[in-house]
Amino acid sequence: MGDTATDDDDDDGADVSDLMDDLEALEAHVESEEAREAVAEAMETAVELRHGGTFGRVIRGFDRADAAEAALGSVLFAIPMVVEGGTHDVGAYVAAHVGHLFGTLCATVAMVYGILYVAEIQDVRVKNPIFGVIPRRLAGVVTISMGVTTLLFTGWGQVDWTAEPWLSACVVAVAWVPTAVGAALSDILPGS
Repeated sequence: MGDTATDDDDDDGADVSDLMDDLEALEAHVESEEAREAVAEAMETAVELRHGGTFGRVIRGFDRADAAEAALGSVLFAIPMVVEGGTHDVGAYVAAHVGHLFGTLCATVAMVYGILYVAEIQDVRVKNPIFGVIPRRLAGVVTISMGVTTLLFTGWGQVDWTAEPWLSACVVAVAWVPTAVGAALSDILPGS
């Protein structure tokens, strides 16, 4: 009887995330196309069950709305970096120390990955990864944030790609750190 009480306690803690895990496990074992479609519909219904709040939703895929959210977060975090002179100082330092540039780029991707998939701010699922390995949401967030950072710094005359391409790239890389973090947070917080 003690085992039953333990099982009941585990069931009380079950949520949509647990249901999604079970449905994904089931999806891997079904053989017919009709059964796969039924499981996919059940998964969509489970996702819709969490419409009551921003947090606790299951996030799958990466669509236009997600891209727009990431772009908005990028812009909000990039603007202070564009107008702050310290960004250029750090960019110049990183330009002189290639190892630090590499570390900055790796740390940025690691932070974005951590925000999206490790920190469990939301239950973010990988759907149809690129080449079967790279999560689309990760690729989208880092690409959009880098693009926004590059466009803002170039458009507002804060980098000169023709006269100092290496320094420009390093300044943009430094500014990309908070921009990418802003893009990741902005993408997952609305819970789409």
